[in-house]
Amino acid sequence: MKTFYFSLPKLSYRVRLVWLRNFNVFMKTYMVNFIPPLVEPLFYLVGLGFGLGGFVRPQEGLRYIAFIAPALVAVSMMYSSFFECTYASFVRMYYQKTFDAIIATPVNLDEVIAGEILWGATKSFINSTIVLIVIIVFGLVSSPLFLLIPPLAIVIGILFASIAMCFTAIIPNIDAFNYPSFLYITPMFILSGTFFTISGMPHALQLFAKLAFPLYHAALLSRSLALGRIGPHLWFSVGWILIFTPIFFVLAINLMKKRLIK
Repeated sequence: MKTFYFSLPKLSYRVRLVWLRNFNVFMKTYMVNFIPPLVEPLFYLVGLGFGLGGFVRPQEGLRYIAFIAPALVAVSMMYSSFFECTYASFVRMYYQKTFDAIIATPVNLDEVIAGEILWGATKSFINSTIVLIVIIVFGLVSSPLFLLIPPLAIVIGILFASIAMCFTAIIPNIDAFNYPSFLYITPMFILSGTFFTISGMPHALQLFAKLAFPLYHAALLSRSLALGRIGPHLWFSVGWILIFTPIFFVLAINLMKKRLIK
């Protein structure tokens, strides 16, 4: 059995070629890819914001629709990058044998995985920007700092894409993605301050959300930038993201190498 050691990724400009391959495939069906992120937030805004919002007290001093709207941008960052680097990456790796074809060229395996992660971040940027435009049209953005949300989407996309790639590296088959989807992503979707403030939850659960759920930090930063609520309370979220993003990035590449190198 070959001994495997964790190491820093060996990357070059060729990462861009992997990213470009995925981008070209995406653009061949761009209409199908752009419609869901445009329509889905409308359902949430109308059904929850205008519908349920009439029965919900203000959250953090905000109308309910104003509270959830920026969080929907963060949710889009999570879903688009996570599912791109789980189901879609697994299909390219296992069924289409795309990874095998690419590493037959001068592109190395580190660059293939890094390109996949960067493509996941690009999907985060594209989809969350579409959702951001929707909430701007609804008049739910009140600060020019919203311009920082698309760059934030790239960083958050790298984080979630890296986490997703870690799962892709260890799951035995495509059906096993149900476990991280339902046991991690779904609780995070609900308990990260997206649809209600977590201040009313038990302190232990609040602490768990802040330490284990990247979406909590993404939603907090998105809401703060969209509404101009900037303060020292954001430093913990910024620090959490800056620390764990490179950790998961390196971990994802190493775990994928361990799976693919026989």
